[in-house]
Amino acid sequence: MAEAQLIDRAPALIAEAAAAPSQTATFAVENMNCGGCMGKIERVLSGQPGVVGARANLSAKRVTVAFEPGRTSAPKLLASLEDAGFTAAEFVAADLSAEEKLNRDFLGRLGVAGFAAMNVMLLSVSVWSGGESMNPATHDLFHWVSALIAIPAVAYAGQPFFSSAWRGLRALRVTMDVPISLAILLSAGMSLVQTMRGGHEIYFDACVTLLFFLLIGRFLDQRMRLRAKGAAQNLLRMRSQTATIIRTDGSAESVPTAALLPGDRLVVATGERIPADGVILLGRSQTDESLLTGESLPRSVAPGDEIYAGTVNLGTALEMSVTKGEKNTLLAEMTTLMETAEQARGRYVRLADRAARLYGPGVHLLALTTFLGWMFAGGGWEFSLLTAIAVLIVTCPCALALAVPAVQVAASSKLFAAGVLVKAADGLERISEIDTIVFDKTGTLTHGQPALLDAGTHEKETLQAAASLAIASRHPYARAVVAAARQLFGSVQRSENVEEVPGFGLKQKTLTGEERLGSAEWCGVSAAQHGEASLWYSRPCAKPVAFTFADTVRPGAAKIVKSLLAAGFAVELISGDRPDAVRAIAVALGIAAWRARCKPQDKIARLDELRLGGRKVLMVGDGLNDAPALAASHASLSPSTAADISQMTSDAVFQGQSLMPVLELIATARRAQRMAFENFAIAGVYNIIFVPIAMAGYVTPLVAAIAMSTSSILVTANALRLRNSKGRLAQ
Repeated sequence: MAEAQLIDRAPALIAEAAAAPSQTATFAVENMNCGGCMGKIERVLSGQPGVVGARANLSAKRVTVAFEPGRTSAPKLLASLEDAGFTAAEFVAADLSAEEKLNRDFLGRLGVAGFAAMNVMLLSVSVWSGGESMNPATHDLFHWVSALIAIPAVAYAGQPFFSSAWRGLRALRVTMDVPISLAILLSAGMSLVQTMRGGHEIYFDACVTLLFFLLIGRFLDQRMRLRAKGAAQNLLRMRSQTATIIRTDGSAESVPTAALLPGDRLVVATGERIPADGVILLGRSQTDESLLTGESLPRSVAPGDEIYAGTVNLGTALEMSVTKGEKNTLLAEMTTLMETAEQARGRYVRLADRAARLYGPGVHLLALTTFLGWMFAGGGWEFSLLTAIAVLIVTCPCALALAVPAVQVAASSKLFAAGVLVKAADGLERISEIDTIVFDKTGTLTHGQPALLDAGTHEKETLQAAASLAIASRHPYARAVVAAARQLFGSVQRSENVEEVPGFGLKQKTLTGEERLGSAEWCGVSAAQHGEASLWYSRPCAKPVAFTFADTVRPGAAKIVKSLLAAGFAVELISGDRPDAVRAIAVALGIAAWRARCKPQDKIARLDELRLGGRKVLMVGDGLNDAPALAASHASLSPSTAADISQMTSDAVFQGQSLMPVLELIATARRAQRMAFENFAIAGVYNIIFVPIAMAGYVTPLVAAIAMSTSSILVTANALRLRNSKGRLAQ
């Protein structure tokens, strides 16, 4: 088979590799916001050739479409959605079965503890109200029934705390779960002994009530993390990684990119991501390397040029030869940089963990002191043990354990409503500490896509004619022309019989001659006339028209930078783009410190300089080349349009075109940190009041459980105030 014939047959080979009786794809649609959007999406997809049916899910912001692979494909369906004004990407469901199982497990344990607490409390109220008049046999029966309910409930519902405490002790660490487990087990064991002896110091109600409140806090924390993971699926799982390999007999086969080896021959269709690092064997095209380099303009490629995994083929099909295996690609090198950078962040100790290191040993010392003190005072071992148990329950770190998770749940809910998804458990804490913000340019401060400049200066007829050709192409410049025409005129009429010539542009034969849209050479423009124009439109008996493009800044970016500077933050711009492009954006936004043509290692080096200077940096970036820097910074943030690996690395992801979520995130994180300290203060005041009373023997385990529960309610109520607070930075 001739090499030219292979490229000509590329579309057929792609279709052959994907051939199947029927196929289903799910797309995540970021801007599906109402029932009207849902109906429009279903109508647009159902109207495409080969589509069997489409069903949208508004709450999940996803649409599932069934189609015939021979007549259409997922990229074409995505293109139809984009033409209709929707931002969509292919969704590959992550396996959350383990997390969902853990969530159901916590919910089941919480339900058992709640059921036991209510029933044991009813039995206890009956015993208290009966007083001395109750028949002793009935008194003992109620205690035995309480034991039969409480003991199995404690054994089942307390497993998360018991297991965690045991793991900590085996590792010679005293965690918060150690005093929790001691308080529960000692109170349950002591109550069982008293029941067997017919005594009166029985506190099954306190035991299970304590466990119920503790599980509420643990369940809220677990639920928050699961919710974040579920919501992040739309953002983090955007595309499956497969490649179309050409066998020695000329046949095509779709294989996972992980199975590619150096020397394999691949065909990459228009609009597909390059699956591996390699060299072009045949074909001319342009590639979008903005995610790798930050460069917003496409790069022209030809046989012999190197291309990299993760970049996008904007022109016609290419044949390439794989030069590097999966572990040696440019993307893999970035991953190594990122993993190295993450090691430093992994040493960060959360606020709650720092408190637990001091709190755990202190609680045990107080309980032991109480027991020994009463023993020496002649209180007897039973009274001494009950008093020590009361101290353990009073000092049980329920309020302390809820102090940070309760605030995180409230803050995460508030930010989620504002379009910000907090992913890292300690992300809010680290973001609250930052004093420097470093922005990437392309796709972060800017939209990351070229926009047509001075669209209103072109004649209406000319712009409409150019757009009618451009709508047949997926090239960024063509899409920018179409977007400008739609904004000015409302709609664009698609021309018939438009042909795209690889590496040159589009053409259409008309009655008066041939119309063209593409490079200067393609449209007959001399080198002296090129200027700064990137695209030209020519037609018979008319002078060629030049179109100039630029990457536009996000809405309100200058205002956001001004607010950050006014609040006392240092702001820098670091980009891999050209110096003139970076300088223009920095001047427009009022950023004095900027750097251009920075490779991933250059960005990490700058972050290291800032760190050694005592600065705590929030890195805001979106490209694959930003992922190592995102991992190396004290905290990190990415837009929802960022590369998958950048979103996975960052502490938070924001949606929408505006940069306002950056301010909202920092303000909320700082407010959350203050509220966490307020909650610690509430827990501290509670302990200062009740611990001496409990050590003096005036607090029974039941009263201790009620006091502990009250402190937990106060902590939770204080955290809920965050949801109604205004996210503003102090000027």
